[in-house]
Amino acid sequence: MGQHRRRTGRRRFLAPTLVTTTLSALTVAAVVVGTHSVTPRATAVASPETTAATAPLSPAATPVPTLTPTPARAATPTPTPVPTPSDPPGTTATAPATPEAATVGALFSGTVHAGNHFCTASVLHSPTGNLLLTAAHCLDDPSGVTFAPGYRDGRAPYGTWRVTAVHTTAAWSRGGDQDEDFAVLETAPDAAGRRIEDVVGGNTLGTDEPFDTDVRLYGYPAGGERPLLCTNTTGRQSGFQRVVDCPAYPGGTSGGPWISTATGHVIGTIGGHQEGGDTPDTSYSAAFDHTIAALYAEAVTAAAS
Repeated sequence: MGQHRRRTGRRRFLAPTLVTTTLSALTVAAVVVGTHSVTPRATAVASPETTAATAPLSPAATPVPTLTPTPARAATPTPTPVPTPSDPPGTTATAPATPEAATVGALFSGTVHAGNHFCTASVLHSPTGNLLLTAAHCLDDPSGVTFAPGYRDGRAPYGTWRVTAVHTTAAWSRGGDQDEDFAVLETAPDAAGRRIEDVVGGNTLGTDEPFDTDVRLYGYPAGGERPLLCTNTTGRQSGFQRVVDCPAYPGGTSGGPWISTATGHVIGTIGGHQEGGDTPDTSYSAAFDHTIAALYAEAVTAAAS
């Protein structure tokens, strides 16, 4: 049933510990339930459980990036307005190009070009400087997957990084536990030998934060070439699920980070219930507690080895 305690009557799974398996090169087509996902990749991969979570360190100052653009996209979709401080909560618009937005990017299957991204991810601060956060239902096999932080209009202004490993919980890999629909990805250095966090910085993992928290919600829609941003207050969908009302978050936004406006910590990722939501106007996230903290600690250990 995973590491969370569940109320009587909820769907249960066997109580596995987190185990490590070798990453498979096989990619199998998967059916998507929620509207936030687009062509996720399959083949189960899980990381081992630890007895104690390692507290994340505070992120270092973000260095000035080196621009490494990809070829221009073929066509420019009509952008949504950029949000302003006067916009009411729950307004969705194009995210401005800020240092925080630079930590968020799109996942690509193969080459980075317009229309080829399938989910969203964000840089997760770590001692190893090479970790990403996304939804577990986005991918299990890293083969051919590339991450482009700050991706806009067919270009990767900060460069691209190849995903080399996927860490999920055993409860997710064995039973698709929606309360553990999160994944930590490892990335290889780029062509210049740089770690991703050295270029764009990263967001510190936040756990056990209140359910009624104001967040900035980012996501890359599959039909668009710029990230969306919406700020609103989250609520409790269930004991282990957050919910937030932000309009027009369609397929492709799965894995988008929920960043607390108070702490700057990432406290969620679009996924969980209904794989992020059956409608584009309401998004969900599995609650971040000791379960993801243990997964994070194991990913750090694996990335350092």
